[in-house]
Amino acid sequence: MRFGRTPASGLSDASSDPRLHRRLRALVAIAAAVAMPFSATVAASAAPATPVLRAPAGGYEELMVPSVMGPVKVQVQWAKNGGSAALYLLDGMAARDDKNAWSFETNAMQQFANDNVTLVMPVGGMSSFYADWVSPSSLNGQKTTYKWETFLTEELPNFLAGYGVSKTNNGIIGLSMSGSAALSLAAMHRDQFKYAGSFSGALNLSQPGMREAVRVAMLRWGAYSSDSLAPPWSPQWLRMDPFTVAAQLKGLPMRISAGSGLPGQYNNPRNPGEVFDTGVGMGIEAVTLISTRSFESRLKSIGVPATFDFPATGTHTWKYWEDQLWAGRPQILAALGV
Repeated sequence: MRFGRTPASGLSDASSDPRLHRRLRALVAIAAAVAMPFSATVAASAAPATPVLRAPAGGYEELMVPSVMGPVKVQVQWAKNGGSAALYLLDGMAARDDKNAWSFETNAMQQFANDNVTLVMPVGGMSSFYADWVSPSSLNGQKTTYKWETFLTEELPNFLAGYGVSKTNNGIIGLSMSGSAALSLAAMHRDQFKYAGSFSGALNLSQPGMREAVRVAMLRWGAYSSDSLAPPWSPQWLRMDPFTVAAQLKGLPMRISAGSGLPGQYNNPRNPGEVFDTGVGMGIEAVTLISTRSFESRLKSIGVPATFDFPATGTHTWKYWEDQLWAGRPQILAALGV
């Protein structure tokens, strides 16, 4: 057996040597024994690690989540015992850029502080209806195009999955502007949402005069153009209307409510400004009551059950929505299995 460089003419002689065959087989066996645990280690390192929350279970955190709109702030209260279920709480028409109003206008976080469900409160989205728009608003110099449906149903759940939050065991609740968004998003994404709620929402956007009312409201809150959301003839208006997608909600646990518009326990105006605000809240709630009653009839006509609540008093005010969240809490927890 020659060592060093071997001429090609000597290969046939070497390969016929039985001692070489035995040594080669031994080397192959040793190499295989060494390679097997190494391969297993590589495979194990390539597998995704079990997600671990970066905040203690039950703790509070503010995340900046990447999106096509740019980074979006999301307030999160993690599940008490580290569970994977989540409840998305959407803001109203006047959504601010610093905090989701559920976090400071209500006691939502206290309500679920001892429950094994994560509260997810996206920040921003004034007048957006949490939809994917066709262009930036043409009236107020908006720089980016709203893509809220994409964010809530793709980017955000994918991001939260890295924290151990399920992408398929979520609830979603909205009020006023986001009441219709919560139901339509749940209808279009049944694989993600296992519960939906609407408090004082506009649930029949196709009824006469409703789109005009939306146009006026969007101008009032942020000078947004409804044509930038979608042109009047666009099928997007039907897609985001709970009334037209109602059949897709069959089998989904839901709580839907609207007050009478009459002042109640949370209406105690002390000055002319508060009297004016109360009057506006009465008028808006009366409109949402009509819309919600219409939606109730729609669901009954197609055999889709839901829990409806129409209190004798209540204006378009956060404390009434806080009460509705508390009343719906047992149903929410049951739907999410926590």
